[in-house]
Amino acid sequence: MSEPLLDIRNLLIDGESDEVWHEIIKGLDLTLNRGEVLGLIGESGAGKSTLGLAAMNFVRPGCRIRGGTIRFDGEELTQQSETTLRKLRGVRIAYVAQSAAASFNPAHQLIDQFSEIPVVHGVKSRQQAETDAKQLYRRVLLPDPDGIGYRYPHQVSGGQLQRAMTAMALSCRPDLIIFDEPTTALDVTTQIEVLTTIRDIVREFNTAAIYISHDLAVVAQMADRIMVLRYGNLVEEAPTRQMMTDPQMDYTKSLWAVRSFKKETEIAHSETTALVKVNHVTAGYGNIDVLKNITFEIHRGQTVAVVGESGSGKSTAARVITGLLAPREGDIQFNGRPLPKDYRSRNRDQLRHAQMIYQMADTALNPRQRIRNIIGRPLGFYLGLKGPKREQRIRELLSLIELEPDVFIDRYPDELSGGQKQRISIARALAAEPEFIICDEVTSALDQLVAEGILRLLDSLQREFDLAYMFITHDLATVRAIADNVVVMLQGEIVEQGRKDEVFTPPHHEYTELLLSSVPEMDPDWLNDLIAYRERHGAMESTSIS
Repeated sequence: MSEPLLDIRNLLIDGESDEVWHEIIKGLDLTLNRGEVLGLIGESGAGKSTLGLAAMNFVRPGCRIRGGTIRFDGEELTQQSETTLRKLRGVRIAYVAQSAAASFNPAHQLIDQFSEIPVVHGVKSRQQAETDAKQLYRRVLLPDPDGIGYRYPHQVSGGQLQRAMTAMALSCRPDLIIFDEPTTALDVTTQIEVLTTIRDIVREFNTAAIYISHDLAVVAQMADRIMVLRYGNLVEEAPTRQMMTDPQMDYTKSLWAVRSFKKETEIAHSETTALVKVNHVTAGYGNIDVLKNITFEIHRGQTVAVVGESGSGKSTAARVITGLLAPREGDIQFNGRPLPKDYRSRNRDQLRHAQMIYQMADTALNPRQRIRNIIGRPLGFYLGLKGPKREQRIRELLSLIELEPDVFIDRYPDELSGGQKQRISIARALAAEPEFIICDEVTSALDQLVAEGILRLLDSLQREFDLAYMFITHDLATVRAIADNVVVMLQGEIVEQGRKDEVFTPPHHEYTELLLSSVPEMDPDWLNDLIAYRERHGAMESTSIS
């Protein structure tokens, strides 16, 4: 047999916290052959991303490789100079990060950032790189592939940025790609297309891949073999089919059994005035209408999930409600009274009652502020709390989100896990004492165990404070868990809405049926079967690469 492309032995990686080093990766081994896809799964803090980055002999600030060997294509990377490693990274080993919004340079166009590595390393000329960028943008199904590269990162959606990053990783046709949650920001329909594209590219170029994900069903479609990690240790490893059908360890079985939480469906509130009503709203950017005469309402103590693919208008609806985007027609009513269309015309009390929790806590929390300042600012701004009263309330809010005040109050965001950051975002929203919270994809970046904890926390807070939630999501498992009512959006219009059980019970609207059928299943054959079915019925354009 030929030598493995990647061979890691007895890897030891430490992380520093409060000037004390502790083990993150504890003597792990990893072997990967050319053309093979290895899935890494495990809850937050398991060491998945740390192990993936170590494949190119890289660790994040505050970490160090203390021992072990990392052999790539026969070369020991731990003995190479930084100059040699720079020539390797991005050229022969590429990395697709989870948070595209935090990874792109906001000051440069997408095509400039695509072209940088192949041009700097002499792989392609600038003209060749731009031509290749447009071809790859087409392969990953970006809209306007010939023109989208000339946009800046803030001018495209999160899902489009994630696909642009996948294309950028392929610019030098690497031997190994590390995919770190590459479809987290994608809706279910786009996810299928991107997964198919990734898989076809890996097969066409015989590229090896490490696929890191908290979505077990997605890993089942992509990986030949799966490693389960916990606390920096290997729990078990097996071929995908064996792992999915017959996991051996109790911890692995617990991962397979998550999403047990399901909110009790409440009685409809049709007899009372809606807390929030989106009333015949049309809105957009420039001359383009993104929302087209939409109407829905949310009652106190109720969760309304707004679902639809990228570009359907979900986040635009949130911007209109919060006053960040004024509607061309229609209005937003709060407790039966119209709100000023522009947030700058709303008084402090009107602003206080509607808060927002964002998808990416990494970019939503100021990295230079301690947790006490992040939570404390809305306490001062909205409620006028100062001194000991402000301090006491910060501690109460930390306890409310199940984080120990003495441990977390003086930490910075980069000293927290993904789930802990999202809890801080929840506490910041609660600090304003709102009646209504918009939750924008708040669990999509979290592993399934942590996500379930966040959903349980949100449900508990809703019951305690009688909060209303607008839950923007592309994860229909989350919708089933937490929603009372569902609003299904397509191209700026509401195609179906009603109580969750009614919307999810056949017969469905054609688009709702498409969304439901696009939710990955744990069966490793699911994606192949779905693509075959849709190609036979003309429901999906083939994404195979010629």
